[in-house]
Formats: sequence, C-alpha cells, structure tokens
Amino acid sequence: MSRADILVGDDGMGRCAWSGSAAEYLRYHDEEWGQPIRGDQKLYEKLCLEGFQAGLSWITILRRREGFRAAFHGFDPQRVAVMTPTDVDALMQDTGIIRNRAKIEATIQNARITEQLTASDPGALDRLIWSFAPPARKSTLAGLAEVPAVTAESTALSSALRALGYRFVGPTTTYALMQAGGMVDDHVHGCWKAPVFATEP
Repeated sequence: MSRADILVGDDGMGRCAWSGSAAEYLRYHDEEWGQPIRGDQKLYEKLCLEGFQAGLSWITILRRREGFRAAFHGFDPQRVAVMTPTDVDALMQDTGIIRNRAKIEATIQNARITEQLTASDPGALDRLIWSFAPPARKSTLAGLAEVPAVTAESTALSSALRALGYRFVGPTTTYALMQAGGMVDDHVHGCWKAPVFATEP
C-alpha cells in the first residue's frame, strides 16, 4: 500500500485518500460512503446525483446536494416526473445546481421511469438495483490501485437500467452508485472504515 492511499487526519484516524481534508468530504466518507442505501426514492436520488457527477469531482456535487434537493423537490419521483420544459429553463438559471440541460432532462426522464416502475410495485427499483450486488469480498483492498472503475456487475446494471430508458447510467456511474450505496465496500487497508476479516486459524 502506498502512503498516498491513506490520509491521517488531525484526529489520528486513517482514511481513504480521496476524502481529502475538507470537512464535508470527511463527514461523507465517515458517515455515508459505503453505507447501504435502500428504498426507491433514495436510490433514485443517488442515481441522479451520480449522473450529475459524471466528468466532475464528487465534492462538487456534495457541496450542491441541498441545492439539488431543493430544485428537484427532494427527489420525489412523482413530483419530478411532472416537471416541464419551463421548469428545465428555470433550472438552467439555478446556481445551486450543475446547470447541464441534458442531465436536468435526464433527471426528469428517470423520474418518469421510476414512477412507472414503482407506482404499482413499491420497492421495484430497490430490488432491481440490489439484484446486481456482487458477492462480498473476502479480503480488504490493499490500496486505491485495486479499486475498480467498472465491473461486470456495474456493466450489467447499466444495461438493465438503460433498457428501461434510464439515462446517464453508464457502467462507471453505476459502479459509483454501488460504492456509495454499500453494494461493495471499497474502503482500503489502513482506513478506519475498512472491513475487518477474521484470520484463518
């Protein structure tokens, strides 16, 4: 493991180096990233935010998350699904979010699909996404170089979502969802959040 893989904070705790030193990023690393996300609405929100993150750093999205929530009605799929082109034009002036028309329109489109999928079958999006969770690893990742960007499971999940009409759900985005949503545990060795495995006798 490279020393660059782990940063030791002022509290003496080792963390995955990507968490940096910004207070909001440290809190996100410690309290959210890698924790299981369940529920249609929460997963719809996370999927959309990961889509907005494409090409940007996650902290850029994190710092605007409350702005996104305000702009998209708390990511309530039912409310987002009825947003109009006039709403899109208004959001293109909203400095509290990333003003990317294609991603804004995708968020609305994804809400409509989520609403269709779950209206008569609550939990359908949750079950679909979690059905692609890979088997748990049997050892901790040695360092950041071992963290993949795409896996067979994220590629399959991307294909399943695209087949339903979801947008901005490429394999890299869906793997980021798997990481953030606790479907995989990519905290690396030396991080205080890394999983601990029993050693063989």
